[in-house]
Amino acid sequence: MSPAQTPSAPVRRGSHRVFVLSRDGLPLMPCHPARARELLARGRAAVARHTPFTIRLKDRPRADAEVTGVELRIDPGSRGTGLALTETLRQTAPDGRAVTVRRGLVAVELRHRGPRIHRAMVRRAGYRRRRRSALRYRPPRFANRARRPGWLAPSLRHRVDSVRSVVARLRRCAPVVEIHIEENHFDVPALSGTTDTAGGPRRDRSGESCAYCGAAGVPLTADHVRARARGGTDRPANLLLACVPCNQAKAARPVEEFLADRPELLARVLGRLRPSLGDAAAMNTTRARLVATLVATGLPVHTWPGSLTSANRTAAALPKTHTLDALSVGPPGPGTDAAVVRHPDRAYVLTAVGRGSYARTTPDRHGFPRLLRPRRKRHQGFGSGDLVRARVPKGRWAGVHTGRVSVRSTGRHGVTTPLGRFNASHENLRLLQRADGFAYTWRNEAGTAEKEVDG
Repeated sequence: MSPAQTPSAPVRRGSHRVFVLSRDGLPLMPCHPARARELLARGRAAVARHTPFTIRLKDRPRADAEVTGVELRIDPGSRGTGLALTETLRQTAPDGRAVTVRRGLVAVELRHRGPRIHRAMVRRAGYRRRRRSALRYRPPRFANRARRPGWLAPSLRHRVDSVRSVVARLRRCAPVVEIHIEENHFDVPALSGTTDTAGGPRRDRSGESCAYCGAAGVPLTADHVRARARGGTDRPANLLLACVPCNQAKAARPVEEFLADRPELLARVLGRLRPSLGDAAAMNTTRARLVATLVATGLPVHTWPGSLTSANRTAAALPKTHTLDALSVGPPGPGTDAAVVRHPDRAYVLTAVGRGSYARTTPDRHGFPRLLRPRRKRHQGFGSGDLVRARVPKGRWAGVHTGRVSVRSTGRHGVTTPLGRFNASHENLRLLQRADGFAYTWRNEAGTAEKEVDG
């Protein structure tokens, strides 16, 4: 189907597929959940992984199975990335025509932790500056250190590494034969609406008076409308000239709070602000590295423009989500009658949470060590981040709960679930899956409600 066409029937929603492994541990075609339950009930399969739910056949090697292969489609983003496993089939329409259809099998939404990494790096830099200024034990280091070619900031490198990790996991569970990825280039100057690259506020906007109180003839300083401590940047649109008393009075408070009693001035100040271009810059920076990383897998990699994704999604009358955008990446198939006919009814949500900290101390607000952290990472057989099932015999949390554990040396561990957090004895916990750097939930594809994944 060409992008301008409208499908004759709406795209239907179907059950998400279950991953299947052969007897020798190789990926087979995903199956329907009902089929997986039947295989488990008959004893022909065993649970290989709790989340995402994967079964392993006991009686069939891959050589005896028919494996046609699936496509992996990726819609990269700055804060989240959509991935979809699809299969392309040739079917016969009611009127006898041969048509090409695309069916979505599994949808995955990967949520990056780049902003958290950036905030941690900024906090660490603040600790170091504070120690240098307070103790004067060494001079400051200037930004003159050489970096190897292709260096990426940790928050940007994480986006590439997390996508590579999830792609590798999906390849271990499904027979991926090719990868399709959306590749876009954002024109940052056009998005900003200005070509001013000065490092401070422009006088033609602020004049020679304080932007908050109007005082003239006094020393003026540059004030961040959105404080850097609250995610503000040094862009000219975020800077104003302010007198020293107003700058100190505002400090890091939100400008809405500082100018709450002056709505007209608040409206003028907010009118200067423009959306952050950090996401567009991150996409431009990591675009080539991500494609090169996927090419290194050895699979055929095809890149497609975002305009084609948007046209396919509109033609299929699908709402805009990361996973449905991934389903729409690339041309539907050969011929003019190809169409997206099915998408999963729910999507796995993988949130990158990391694998813990290497720090051996916990600092105070000034960056000085406050207490020592234990060197042991595992207690009573559990490690922080492991997926466990807790059977609480009595009390407020009586019942069976599934969640992630935070271990303590006392043996009374904390369990975090979608309903809240509680403490449970290690004797009442059963390990389901070791921590792998991701937190797993799922959401309805057409809604916003999220639930816990329980295989």
